[in-house]
Amino acid sequence: MAATYLLRLMATGALRRAILASTLLLAAAPCMANPSSALGEYPVRPIRIVVASSPGTADDFFARSLGDELQAFYRQRVIIENRSGAGGLIGNALVSRANADGYTLGMVGVTRIITELLREEPPYRALADIVGVAHVASITNVLVVSRAIPVRTPRRFVSYARVRVGELNYASLGTGSASHLAGEVFTRALGIDAVHVPFTRLTDAFVELGLGGVHYAVLTLPAVMGPVSEGRLRALAVMTRQRSPALPDVPAIAEVGLPEAQIDRWSGIVAPKGTPRRIVEQLHGDIVRGLRKAALRRRFVSQGAESTPESTPDGFMRLMQEEYLRYEAVIREGGIRAD
Repeated sequence: MAATYLLRLMATGALRRAILASTLLLAAAPCMANPSSALGEYPVRPIRIVVASSPGTADDFFARSLGDELQAFYRQRVIIENRSGAGGLIGNALVSRANADGYTLGMVGVTRIITELLREEPPYRALADIVGVAHVASITNVLVVSRAIPVRTPRRFVSYARVRVGELNYASLGTGSASHLAGEVFTRALGIDAVHVPFTRLTDAFVELGLGGVHYAVLTLPAVMGPVSEGRLRALAVMTRQRSPALPDVPAIAEVGLPEAQIDRWSGIVAPKGTPRRIVEQLHGDIVRGLRKAALRRRFVSQGAESTPESTPDGFMRLMQEEYLRYEAVIREGGIRAD
């Protein structure tokens, strides 16, 4: 009877199917006991971090600092790839189109948002194409004024500016640049009209500020540290809620009663949309471990930046979404377009 039953099973293919099903269940059992093993280890090859700006910029500095940490953690090469040009379009588009496998990351800042907003048909979507991994650093913006202006405190500058509506101008590093929009935010908070004067080189902006041809600017702390320490420019306020450790004697703009003028620069790591959540979480944890190191925090402070190890992937994504809405309103209300 048993032999006859087996022959019938083989003839119908049911036995082969039963054996195959049992084999698959046995093979899957270790993976079911340890789900992560089914997904494989990460990383098993070099990781690249794309920076949409030139070597020597803040984002490049952050990427290289974190790259060294991740390379030590993972014992895999971490390659920093600078893809500057077209206001960040090239590098940002590259990150958006990369494989979502955790091996291509982007070090991004506010220019990822601004550049997309200023284009009629941008080649990437600032937020829809990515997932946040870690908010890495915040860079303080500083209100600097020409020494030709006879004021030494931010409150006096506010009074000075409000009785000279239409007479003042402010410098930036180009129409639609982060410094342009920071200056626009501050000027609107003052409630005045001022002329925007774009420059292509920071040194030219400093010359005009020094001569008094341009009256003020809102620029990053690393950019202005030299001229301020040399006495060529006067730092009146940091555009943050609290004072900066790098300029402890300079008041925060919130102290002046202009909280709406708060605007800093941020940088963080993102990955292409669709990157597995377990990889995002692993990267976040290892990046935060690096950001908590005292030596790395000191390096950031030396560049006028503060590390942000308290971030989460979802929190960083919310920050970028809030910034998108804010800059979208500034650009739309100001009728700002790229050169």
